[in-house]
Amino acid sequence: MSSILKVDEIQDTSGNNIINENANTITVGASGDTITIPSGATLDGSNATLSGFATTNGITMAEQWRLSAVLLCNNLNADTDVTANLEKVDTDSPGTIGTGMTESSGVFTFPSTGIYLILNNYSFNTAAGGSPFHGLMTRVTTDNSSYSYATENYVMISSNWNNGSSSFIFDVTNTSTHKVKFTYYVNGETNLRGNTSSNHTHFTFIRLGDT
Repeated sequence: MSSILKVDEIQDTSGNNIINENANTITVGASGDTITIPSGATLDGSNATLSGFATTNGITMAEQWRLSAVLLCNNLNADTDVTANLEKVDTDSPGTIGTGMTESSGVFTFPSTGIYLILNNYSFNTAAGGSPFHGLMTRVTTDNSSYSYATENYVMISSNWNNGSSSFIFDVTNTSTHKVKFTYYVNGETNLRGNTSSNHTHFTFIRLGDT
């Protein structure tokens, strides 16, 4: 036979409140108290709305994209956006976390607000005419219009094959206005290497925590 105890307040032997319910708000303990969760117990807040904690959410999103085919970079001495042949990494059992990025004509949109780490890894090889230097820049916007250079990393040709990388931590406070794209610059014909089966030129997006 089950029993029901109906009270609005539970006190210790000294008359101090342990549990109090008032207007659908339950208070456990009082100011200055230490509330201990025993070893082995599980505090499950997965279906609750949590507020007031002095922590931010951990990594809730991680994903990689890549250039799926070689891009001949022959627009010389000018910034040119990478707008095509971009795909989510989908071979070799790729690891992803959460809802990922979306892309349209080279512009990437974030799935939610947050602090994001953007890693830009690129691979060039010389084409006809070669190029003394080349680079692939990360460009961001906070107004969905004007883009600034978050990273600029140029590589001088030392051999036929050259690689470079850059990183930027982006505070995405609005997914409608805060976006990212990638732009190359060369001063001689160069191939930006891409492949649909492995990562040559590729991009990594990791949500580090809340904004």
